[in-house]
Amino acid sequence: MPSKQIRKQSVILTRGARKREEDSGTDVGEGADDWAQSKAAVRPPDQLELTDAELKEEFTRILTANNPHAPQNIVRYSFKERTYKLIGFVNQMAIHFSQVGNLIPKDSDEGRRQHYRDELVAGSQESVKVVTSDTEILEEEEEPKEGEGEGEGEAEGEAEAGSQTDVPAAAETTEKVIEEELMAPVQPKERKLTNQFNFSERASQTFNNPLRDRECQMEPPPRTNFSATANQWEIYDAYVDELEKLEKTKEKEKTKTPVAKKTEKMAMRKLTSMESQSDDITKVTQAAKIVERMVNQNTYDDVAQDFKYYEDAADEYRDQEGTLLPLWKFQNDKAKRLAVTALCWNPKYKDLFAVGHGSYDFMKQSRGMLLLYSMKNPSFPEYMFSSESGIMCLDMHMDHPYLVVVGYYDGNVAIYNLKKPHSQPCFRSTSKSGKHTDPVWQVKWQKDDMDHNLNFFSVSSDGRIVSWTLVKSELVHIDVIKLKDEGSTTEIPEGLQLHTVGCGTAFDFHKEIDYLFLVGTEEGKIYKCSKSYSSQFLDTYDAHNMAVDAVLWNPYHARVFISCSSDWTVKIWDHAIKTPMFIYDLNAAVGDVAWAPYSSTVFAAVTTDGKVSCPFLTLLILPPLQETEVTQHLPPRDAPHATSGW
Repeated sequence: MPSKQIRKQSVILTRGARKREEDSGTDVGEGADDWAQSKAAVRPPDQLELTDAELKEEFTRILTANNPHAPQNIVRYSFKERTYKLIGFVNQMAIHFSQVGNLIPKDSDEGRRQHYRDELVAGSQESVKVVTSDTEILEEEEEPKEGEGEGEGEAEGEAEAGSQTDVPAAAETTEKVIEEELMAPVQPKERKLTNQFNFSERASQTFNNPLRDRECQMEPPPRTNFSATANQWEIYDAYVDELEKLEKTKEKEKTKTPVAKKTEKMAMRKLTSMESQSDDITKVTQAAKIVERMVNQNTYDDVAQDFKYYEDAADEYRDQEGTLLPLWKFQNDKAKRLAVTALCWNPKYKDLFAVGHGSYDFMKQSRGMLLLYSMKNPSFPEYMFSSESGIMCLDMHMDHPYLVVVGYYDGNVAIYNLKKPHSQPCFRSTSKSGKHTDPVWQVKWQKDDMDHNLNFFSVSSDGRIVSWTLVKSELVHIDVIKLKDEGSTTEIPEGLQLHTVGCGTAFDFHKEIDYLFLVGTEEGKIYKCSKSYSSQFLDTYDAHNMAVDAVLWNPYHARVFISCSSDWTVKIWDHAIKTPMFIYDLNAAVGDVAWAPYSSTVFAAVTTDGKVSCPFLTLLILPPLQETEVTQHLPPRDAPHATSGW
């Protein structure tokens, strides 16, 4: 309304002004042309003057979904690497408006109940409004109407008489309506449905147990008072000892070959490159390994079925001959042109085994490799370690299956820890720590010593059987016995005797008597030795005509052991008798032999012509081994080389 009034006033004013101008006779043309002229654009003083080409130039801008206000330098602490690291991915979502609602669907039970309650409330309000309106109408009818004249007396009397008769009737009707509304049955309120699972809406409070203080008292640690005076010489000696330790550490670093230094540098570079990358790759490695195993198990499912249920029906028609079905094939490109020299199953994880690679050719010695495969994933090794010298033997610890000891062609021994990611051994022998001078042909873990230190034994062609003990961060060696070829001494013109050293090839410890063990040599002899005597043998067996390749105690019978040799024979021995009980000629050099884990009379032997033989002993009944039978071959206690621990 105010805007219309202003417009009317403006129109009236303009019309009045025009009439005045016409009456006065003034010229209106000049004033009328001023407002009709075009308006000129006003430019600021700092505006740029651009040409047409510059004005027509287009500038493209790309809109992205990134939040320009998102922080780009968020740093969080990595508990894995114990450092603060920059986060590469930042959440780019920006929320402009959010509201929490509580909408209820109309078709649901709760929606119908709410609608029914709203209708009841609205109906009660309308009934109250009707009652109040009826009472107001009755009150208005009772009041006399205004504006009636005095000359209408008769009409007024008649009207008053009629109104007096109508008022009680109307009052009665309203009273009846109110009574009907009040007397109408009240609909009961809808009760809330209780839970069918014995739900109770009563409030409850838990009982707080009283706090108790538990205290203990311990004996104070023993204390002693120490006092000493330091002079100039003692301070000088302390400095000299510190310098000697530094020189020893420098010498250890110098003894490392350049190849080992290069491998350490490469390993450090790989670790730094992996650390520079994000942690997303490390999070996926475990899942990727599981998926890879699942894919391989599906691929080699037929091989697994053959492993369980394969049986060649044609074996019934062959006379004492059978067939071997090759199942899984394990190979790696990095181990090409390397011979398999050692094999050992893990004692705890039955699907895991270790393979040593090297070379038996003396003129073609190169690198070696230690690979650990799992039957769950034949396509790639689980662990891979490389070495400068070829690996000739290995063994896994019974109680600590992650420790693998290996023997090298150059005479060194080393221990690999599968828990540590680096490829270098955690323990390794050196020329100063008593390494062998010839290839190590066998290593074997033993029980922990009295100080609970891990130890193992090794045998080599240099004639030494060495016990290695892991003490802190170094290997401590003890020569248990030196093999000497008896009866092959030569006299030098000066009057001295020169003993020929026996070349050890294999050994095995007794299953029940810890100190008793057998050693096979390249000369074909087998020596029964004891850990407590380093000067002489308990017994000597002229077993074979060529090198003894393996010697093993029977796991079920304590007196029996087996030996195989390159002279084509396998022999079964009783250690109390110097002649063999059984001799098997296999018509080829026997490389290895093993007892069956389920029987004391069955064994398997493999020959160089690619055959596997499984003979069994027809009858083998021997009395059990007694302690007196071993001690009768030992020297007396007062012998010069006897130790106090015997």
